[in-house]
Amino acid sequence: MEITDIRNFVPTTFGDWVPKFGELWKTQISALRHRFGENIQETRMPPDYPTDVPIIYVKKESILNVLSFMKTDSTFEYNFLSDLTATDESIEPRFELVYNLFSTTKLVRIRLKVRLRDGEEAPTATAIWPGANWSEREVFDMFGIRFAGHPDLRRILMDIRYVGHPLRKDFPLKGYQIFTEPELADPALLEE
Repeated sequence: MEITDIRNFVPTTFGDWVPKFGELWKTQISALRHRFGENIQETRMPPDYPTDVPIIYVKKESILNVLSFMKTDSTFEYNFLSDLTATDESIEPRFELVYNLFSTTKLVRIRLKVRLRDGEEAPTATAIWPGANWSEREVFDMFGIRFAGHPDLRRILMDIRYVGHPLRKDFPLKGYQIFTEPELADPALLEE
């Protein structure tokens, strides 16, 4: 019999996550709520919500403090930003910025989200994880979300002449833009 309900335990490299990490997640979320109070807007726990790891919604103004705390505090030690992406929800607030964190010491994952309105900036996480530079550039390129304080926020996947952001839900399905002439490289980018 095939199991298709997402709330059923899924075997992973480290075993079923909910039985193995459920109590740790509850302890961590309780500590976050105690430390950051109203800045933690909402939490969604597996298997109550169809997700594989807890989702913690954080206010935009506090995301850097929460990320830094979760990276360095011994209760958390989420020292690896495994992914930073976004989703277009087509409602206001339109976007959800998604931070997928992994602890290399505890071998556990967790997900933080920040809700953003269309045109709203998020603070850059490059001071906490320098590798966020590339992920934030991709989110900017695909969704048009800007990151305040980013050291080099420019397109990374699409041609610099491209108009629009392909992963927005209002982007036309046939959004072809053909460039017959090659773009000349910026000489400043070629200098050492």
